[in-house]
Amino acid sequence: MRVLIASLLLIFPLLSSAAIDTYEFEDEATRERFRQLTFELRCPKCQNQNLQDSNSPIASDLRNEVYRMLREGNGNDEIIDFMVARYGDFVLYRPPVNQMTYLLWYGPFGLLIIGLIVMWLISGKRKRKDRDEENLEQRLSDEESQRLKDILDDGNNK
Repeated sequence: MRVLIASLLLIFPLLSSAAIDTYEFEDEATRERFRQLTFELRCPKCQNQNLQDSNSPIASDLRNEVYRMLREGNGNDEIIDFMVARYGDFVLYRPPVNQMTYLLWYGPFGLLIIGLIVMWLISGKRKRKDRDEENLEQRLSDEESQRLKDILDDGNNK
């Protein structure tokens, strides 16, 4: 029994440890470029994680691809262009403003404006309704006004 417990205690930590990518860089500037690129590029599978934080197999492959391209001497723009050509603008956290992304960039502002217009229209409608009710009460005689209040009170009590 002790042997079983001891072996389980030795095996479980090994099972829970994840593989960590280790990359050798020529200098600190290249390491920083790698970190920046993997932070700016989105994982195509995870959708809301960058390549640096994602544990998916495709993210690991793309980190290896970024590392390979850095070792070959490619610039940041070349690496980003390669990823965009392969996966589209979706792979960028900050996609460029073009015909395909107008809705993405300007849609929230359009929705905000539409919401403000709707709120303005609703509040104007309420003000007109309140004004109409005041005008109605002014046009009614005292007897008609009392009768209207009685009817409304009866409706609220039911």
